[in-house]
Amino acid sequence: MLKKIFAALAICITFSGCAGIQDDMAEPRRYEDLSFTDQAPIKLKVSKVEVVSEFSPSFKRPNVEHLFPISIEKTARIWARDRLEAVDFSSNKIAKFIIKDASVTEEPLDSKEVFTQDRVRYKARLVVTLRVTDADSLSVAETSIEAWRELTINANTDIDEKERYWNGMVNKLFAEFNRSMETNIDQYLNMYVEGSSHIQEY
Repeated sequence: MLKKIFAALAICITFSGCAGIQDDMAEPRRYEDLSFTDQAPIKLKVSKVEVVSEFSPSFKRPNVEHLFPISIEKTARIWARDRLEAVDFSSNKIAKFIIKDASVTEEPLDSKEVFTQDRVRYKARLVVTLRVTDADSLSVAETSIEAWRELTINANTDIDEKERYWNGMVNKLFAEFNRSMETNIDQYLNMYVEGSSHIQEY
């Protein structure tokens, strides 16, 4: 009888150990890149749309954009691909979507109170210029957008929870960017938008 009990205990311990190993080896949560194909493209009367990035990540703190599960720079490229469409291939004009900044910085906030946890503030910043020019760069029209978000969380937040917060931060950043860029194109580049009836007064 005792042998049967010990055997049962050994099986339980073995199964418990295996379950623990599987949990530890579980893959971290994955986040999908944002997409903007659910929204109507902005049809530009240009022969092509070029995407240019002038932003170079430093991979050094306080910059932490490289740690984010979704890249702000890559998402800006996706936005341009999904939302901007060249529709006049006989035109001598081109549109350039220029990413000037796509950074995130980290700032430790030490608590002054004994029983209050230290916190960390994250600042995300996206600066983009949309420029329409002719082949000889004799005429230029452009608009620029600066979108930003701030997030403050406890310094001891685990990485899985951090990534959830960061992902939400990027989603909100691009919701703001999308609205602002639509508005600016309608106001300042409307003469290059197919079907636009907006007339900007200066």
